[in-house]
Amino acid sequence: MSNNDKNRIDEPTGTEFVGHEWDGIQELNTPLPRWWLWTFYATIVWAAVYVVLYPAWPMVEKATDGVLGWSSRGDLAKEMSAADLARRGVFEQIAATDIVKLPANPELMQQAVSGGAAAFKVNCVQCHGAGAAGYEEYGYPNLNDDDWIWGGELSELEFTLNHGIRWEGSNETRMNYMPAFGDIFDKDQLDAVADHVLSLSGKGPTTPVGAQLYEENCAACHQANGQGDQVQGAPALNDAIWLYGDEREQIKSQIAYPRHGVMPGWRDRLDPVTIKMLAAYVHSRGGGEYAGEATEEVAPDLEAEAAKQTGEVAAATGETNDGNS
Repeated sequence: MSNNDKNRIDEPTGTEFVGHEWDGIQELNTPLPRWWLWTFYATIVWAAVYVVLYPAWPMVEKATDGVLGWSSRGDLAKEMSAADLARRGVFEQIAATDIVKLPANPELMQQAVSGGAAAFKVNCVQCHGAGAAGYEEYGYPNLNDDDWIWGGELSELEFTLNHGIRWEGSNETRMNYMPAFGDIFDKDQLDAVADHVLSLSGKGPTTPVGAQLYEENCAACHQANGQGDQVQGAPALNDAIWLYGDEREQIKSQIAYPRHGVMPGWRDRLDPVTIKMLAAYVHSRGGGEYAGEATEEVAPDLEAEAAKQTGEVAAATGETNDGNS
């Protein structure tokens, strides 16, 4: 386009042409709005000030510090320090309180339950599941019910967490082994005992042979009525809660060649306060046992608060507490 065309004025707008044309469409030399120009200049000034005050230019090992010395990492460190200080007082209170006395202080107990819930997600869900419902296939007990192999009081849970179950790292570990009857009973006897075990929870009839074999070989640990014995770590057989399955073949397999789960003790990995909080959390999942009149009085409110805090996430499992045969 010629210079004459470039200097032409667009009559409707009074704006000169810039001399560019595409497919019959000509470009006008319309100036930018004044407000836009001032905004653009302000951003340039703001950027110049920012790179002086704050970290901006990347260097070999880190960015420039800025004259204010601010950094997001520094802010995070301050916030974490403040949070640590806020928690420290609660931790000290929990540490100074005997675990059996925690329920007498519902507010402190709730703090312990909340801390235990966080520790559970880090250390326990791998085996016991995010909801503490257990894995029957692997023999990880459900912690949401009120069935306990080694006892469900706070002190008992704390002991199990510290020393584990069949864990070689502690001389005080929970220890029991069910004998294998696969080479003792013949097929008919094994069937008879399995039927009697099922009958204890109302899942079928028993036989005189099965009842006699159970009395002679099983009642010493599981009791005559199948209620189990927490002192020996013998699970109850007279309810609907099972550790390795409630089908006849699964029960026969456990009688013939029993499986024995192992849970590590946590005293060498976690501090005493965290273990105490884990015990409080597991205790709150729905089936914790209470010792003493004082704790029984606060138990219902405590469980309601725990349910409110942790939601309805099914309880994670651990051979530590909950169990079935």
